[in-house]
Amino acid sequence: MPRLAVGDTAPDLTLPSTTGGEISLQDLRGTSVVVYFYPAAGTPGCTKEACDFRDSLASLTSAGYAVLGVSPDPVDKLVAFAEAEALTFPLLSDPDHETLEAWGAWGEKTNYGRTYTGVIRSTVVVDPDGRVALAQYNVRATGHVAKLRRDLGID
Repeated sequence: MPRLAVGDTAPDLTLPSTTGGEISLQDLRGTSVVVYFYPAAGTPGCTKEACDFRDSLASLTSAGYAVLGVSPDPVDKLVAFAEAEALTFPLLSDPDHETLEAWGAWGEKTNYGRTYTGVIRSTVVVDPDGRVALAQYNVRATGHVAKLRRDLGID
């Protein structure tokens, strides 16, 4: 799947959310949005990354960024994850991988010598006009949010 690059128009995104109903990227037009893609709610790496976003949310929102997390998990699992970790930003469910594929966050991965298809841990920042301002693929769960904040000039 091709990856997004700076200047690309961000693909549409409308998915069920932990906040009830659906969230659409179109509804957030006029706001900068950090969309991060992660493999599975409740796993150690994904929990660390989500908690890092939670702990950085005030600085991100004060700098004008909304945060959305996307995984293939069903909404009920995402709701339990958000409650368990006190996550205050929306998590979106993409069980059919359509959004993950459109954003270049679904593809072949290698782990411990085994090749398989799955979520490529990624973060894409969309500007208020719906264009990609930053695209990072194969990011690490630990330390990624701090690096993202530096890359965005927050801190």
